[in-house]
Amino acid sequence: MVDIVTLFPDWLRSENMLALIAGVASFAVVLMMWNAFLVKDALPGRIKNLDKRRTKLKSDIVNHTKQRSKLVVRENMMHRVVKKLQLMRGERAKVMAAKLAKGGWRSKDALVAYLFAKISLPLLFAVLTAAYLLGTDIVDWSVPVRLLAAGFAGFVGYLLPDTLLKNQIAKRYEAIRKSLPDALDLLVICTEAGLNLDSGLDRVCREIANSAPELSDEIGLTSIEIGFLPDRKMALANLSARVNFQAMNTLVNTLIQTEKYGTPLAVALRVLAVEMRDERLMKAEEKAARLPAIMTVPMIVFILPALFIVLIGPAVLKAIDAFGGAG
Repeated sequence: MVDIVTLFPDWLRSENMLALIAGVASFAVVLMMWNAFLVKDALPGRIKNLDKRRTKLKSDIVNHTKQRSKLVVRENMMHRVVKKLQLMRGERAKVMAAKLAKGGWRSKDALVAYLFAKISLPLLFAVLTAAYLLGTDIVDWSVPVRLLAAGFAGFVGYLLPDTLLKNQIAKRYEAIRKSLPDALDLLVICTEAGLNLDSGLDRVCREIANSAPELSDEIGLTSIEIGFLPDRKMALANLSARVNFQAMNTLVNTLIQTEKYGTPLAVALRVLAVEMRDERLMKAEEKAARLPAIMTVPMIVFILPALFIVLIGPAVLKAIDAFGGAG
């Protein structure tokens, strides 16, 4: 049997060199075992990561502050104009704030921007239209007609904020209406698992935060109000006032009656979930039943003329050729 030492080069065959290699190998093995079984302290690494995170957040805040500093003058100007005209006082301002809350805009700055737009947009539209029409000859109108057009542009500017707000409220209501049955199913699961209404609303709010942010926002606000208002009915009534359509009102009334008469919450919510699911199915069937009547006009206007051209066109062309040849 060949000795393994004979395979080494001549300068490695000495006993001292072999002992040195064996010692280095043994030290390396012990070091690797020590490193493998040693419990490392992760605190310095975490502190380092936290420092990096803190530095990044600080730089982001500084950059965001620099970007917002350009808007400070404009925001201050809007606040000064609104306060000078005392538009934030009175019942009308509260009504406007409630309307903006229905659209998802709850901050005080949103109310200031809305009131400033109601003042500035009519003047801006009217002045720009008057300057354009009076300064150019693009249309052959008399001066009174041009001034009337400028007044109409100002009226459009006055209606524009209300129109945008109504569209925002309609879109938000539609998004909440579509996601409400799924959220109700989640609330049923939470209540059947043993959670009370407060905990169930918190859990549903977290679960639908990405898929339905509008409804999650309203449910989260309701959960917060339940926590600090003296009566739970007040928080539910506020939810019904903010999201005022039939399905949400039905849910709020069910929750109030459940608390009033002591009905099991899970049973009441399950019955309501079944009713909402059936209502969605009925609405889908109703839309499908209306489809033939809706498609009648497009078929008459667009499809039938093309069909007549395809069917009658060749015969008409042959008749024209025949009469042309005979002539």
